[in-house]
Amino acid sequence: MEFGSIKMKYKLLKLVFPVLLGATGGFLYYNFIGCNGSCAITGSPYISTLYGAGIGAVLVNWKSGISSVKASKNILEKEGEK
Repeated sequence: MEFGSIKMKYKLLKLVFPVLLGATGGFLYYNFIGCNGSCAITGSPYISTLYGAGIGAVLVNWKSGISSVKASKNILEKEGEK
């Protein structure tokens, strides 16, 4: 496996991991702390999971992550042309 593709996968993982972690945290919050149907966010496991994923997405530094993934992709394309 090529080092450049591993680096690109690592950078994509850095973008996706906080969202997955937030979704897991939202579900765990619903499971252990949430209320029984009367709360807007914690009354449903789906909404609680989506809110957790949204918080994880907010905490990601999207600008640097996406630009670095694009840069890695451009470098790999240039190396392939040589």
